[in-house]
Amino acid sequence: MMQDTYGEKLSIAKKLSYGVGHVANDLTASMWFTYLLLYFHSVLGFDNSYAGYVMLLGQVADAISTPFIGYESDKTKRGICNYGRRKSWHLVGTLCVLLSFCFLFIPCITCAHAPVWSRFIYYAPFVIIFQFGWASTQISHLSLIPELTDDASERIWLNSLRYAGTVFANIVVYSIAWVLISMRTATDEAGNMNVTVADGPKFMQLGIIVSGIGLIFTFFFHIGTKEREYSTDLRNAEFSFTRSYVREMKWSDWLRDSQFYQVALIYMFARLTANLTQVYLPMYLTDSLHLRKDYIAIIPLAVYVSSFFSSFLMERADKWIGTKWTLFVGLLITGGACAWMWFPDLNLQVFGVAVLLGSGTSTVSITALSLTGQLIGRNTESGAFVYGVISFFDKLCNGVAVVIVQQFYPCSTLTCCDACSWFYRYVMVFVPGGAVVLTFVVLATIARSNIGDRDQGARVLRPMGERAGLIQNVGSSYGAIDEPVYDRSVRVPGRDDAATLPINSSSLSSSLPGLAYIPGTRGRNIQHDDDWWDPIAKSLPANA
Repeated sequence: MMQDTYGEKLSIAKKLSYGVGHVANDLTASMWFTYLLLYFHSVLGFDNSYAGYVMLLGQVADAISTPFIGYESDKTKRGICNYGRRKSWHLVGTLCVLLSFCFLFIPCITCAHAPVWSRFIYYAPFVIIFQFGWASTQISHLSLIPELTDDASERIWLNSLRYAGTVFANIVVYSIAWVLISMRTATDEAGNMNVTVADGPKFMQLGIIVSGIGLIFTFFFHIGTKEREYSTDLRNAEFSFTRSYVREMKWSDWLRDSQFYQVALIYMFARLTANLTQVYLPMYLTDSLHLRKDYIAIIPLAVYVSSFFSSFLMERADKWIGTKWTLFVGLLITGGACAWMWFPDLNLQVFGVAVLLGSGTSTVSITALSLTGQLIGRNTESGAFVYGVISFFDKLCNGVAVVIVQQFYPCSTLTCCDACSWFYRYVMVFVPGGAVVLTFVVLATIARSNIGDRDQGARVLRPMGERAGLIQNVGSSYGAIDEPVYDRSVRVPGRDDAATLPINSSSLSSSLPGLAYIPGTRGRNIQHDDDWWDPIAKSLPANA
């Protein structure tokens, strides 16, 4: 078994290899959120409703997949050919993403001029496979964070590097898009400032390029990230006594935890803010501000350059003012960007908006993920389920929000009318701005709470020093059972009955074969049930 380094600092190489593990997802998500509506509406000729339904289908498929994948990932023991439970799901997800994504930006094969409803059916399977794979990669990658380290600052670093990878991916997409869109081809209409059918091949080339880049980074992740062997058996690892001896949280336990819903709402509104600004920013630039079409790459690029530099300040900000205050500052910055977009004819001021959007949304996204990690704490046995359910709300909310916005589109034709100017400006101000206000409200409800604190039926065991009792496997020391605890039952990893343990060598050995109790503390450090412990404690000799 791999040597456990759960409490140690991770090396730079391990951090970097983990950080690039989501780049393939980020590359494809950048195109999905930024260009999907624009491509289906302006290139393929879908009306606004059908374009919105394509995105809704993807978000619903993603939302349904995430809790299922999280649950199954937690149940998986060793993965494909002992490859690791998280990395196996990551590999399956990446293959689904890369094999389906390119088809979304290629005109319908043999049916390019078919009715819209039939082309919708053609694209639907590719959307579902892509989103299932995306969810599998996302949940498995997120679930690795609590398993790689329990150090709070290390987790902040991993979240920051993960977000830096997201920013890098978006910068790559927008840089390539800028080059491709700026290139004039023989089919381009002279003087045309908007995206048209003639730009279709450019989006196809962009999809193929980002898929290839994503494959390269996925390779580096799987080579450099070593997943710890998962074990629920008390006898399989001395790691069990320092990490697994926490009250196990099953999926039903999470659903009874109020903090679970509070953190889920914060994460959902944070992602709604980031995703909706990304989705409608291109239309805002071309239809509200009437900028050249190459600005649909330039301004998003400015947003993510700002995000890139902001992401590296997260660990320091978290240490200085804490996660909640960092989130509060991020919300203020994002709200300021939304308010700035209320003013018409910004022209080059839009670069200032881009800087605020980038720094604000990156801060909010990173801190929302950090709060999720704090919520999970040491309960990594069900960490993927938590990320899955939280992502379910996130994806479903985003899909529904897009469809609702699309239904209010004021023009009856595919080409934008005069009403587009105010429509997309209102969308950029009130939709993400409203999400910011709701996040403030939920944040206020947890202002005095310690995220992750809950009624622990069995506390984490820590060293007590010389007076600690010892449980020992024959020929293999497991170390001290630390910290006196007064809860009413002990939960043994791998056993659902959470049996209370009799405190004597013979009965303990029969409860857990191969283990022996070493006398020395009268079992004061063993979790017990008062009904049977008190008479046993009184009957033990003083030197037991």
